[in-house]
Amino acid sequence: MRGVARQLRVAWRTVWTHVEAELQRREQDPGRFDGVEVLGVDEHLWHHVSTKPVADGGRGPKELTGMVDLTRDATGRVRARLLDLVPGRSSKAYADWIKERDEQFRAGVKIAALDPFAGYKKALDDELDDATAVLDAFHVVKLGTAAVDDVRRRVQQDTLGHRGCKGDPLYGIRNILRAGRERLTDRQRSRLDAAFATREEHVEVEVAWHAAQQLRDAYRHPNLVEGHKIAEKVLESFPSCPIPEIARLGRTLTQWRAAFLAYWATGRSSNGGTEAVNGLIELARRIARGFTNYDNYRLRMLLIAGGLDPLTPT
Repeated sequence: MRGVARQLRVAWRTVWTHVEAELQRREQDPGRFDGVEVLGVDEHLWHHVSTKPVADGGRGPKELTGMVDLTRDATGRVRARLLDLVPGRSSKAYADWIKERDEQFRAGVKIAALDPFAGYKKALDDELDDATAVLDAFHVVKLGTAAVDDVRRRVQQDTLGHRGCKGDPLYGIRNILRAGRERLTDRQRSRLDAAFATREEHVEVEVAWHAAQQLRDAYRHPNLVEGHKIAEKVLESFPSCPIPEIARLGRTLTQWRAAFLAYWATGRSSNGGTEAVNGLIELARRIARGFTNYDNYRLRMLLIAGGLDPLTPT
């Protein structure tokens, strides 16, 4: 915006006055919500200063909730576009936004992708109960990887009495444990086997790693039916695992059972497009070196992330 102002040799405020009016006109067009069949949601941190109220000169809440249209076009490609950014990260913030949409919009949403945050799930259950909630695959796999890390740290502390450091077998394979086994080289596999065999107690790390890989296998399987079967085995076996971290992961997935299994029932729906939109927003915020006004920030992000353009009918 400042670049445009320099080229026109006018003040930034002069340019923004004209641009803001056009953005507000587009933002108020109800047609930009037409055709939304897949809805994504995620939190977004828009500033890092205190949460002093706007009335007292502050920027308000640090966190925003972003809604993204993840509907596929005629070619099957997801055209991720930001629909809105509202203050707060809570069930109420998401539910209130859904309530503000008309009945046609709510009836049109068939799938709702989300991260494992109970607040957003409650909003969907209350306001979009006919939509199928889908737990995002990336975040589920991340939970599995985190469980392996927790097991490795615990076993490291129990066996050696200190945090991992250079020369410790488990510390040396910490990055390999986070990779998918299909990506491992022969040398990396040998390093894993050697670390697992160093001490009898390391068997817990080995079992946890295989459990996390089984979770990955469910998502990676090219056949949806077979992938679903693996996911069912995960739900059946993880909660009773003697390793507490894996059992805890199993209980978490059991609580999210329907949303977890919906991935295979909806043709691999995910919240990936929402993360891509978040990336665009973060890039714009860094280039601008911060924003101080939420209303301006929201309009600028809607423009950047395609939220002011209606979805082309398929």
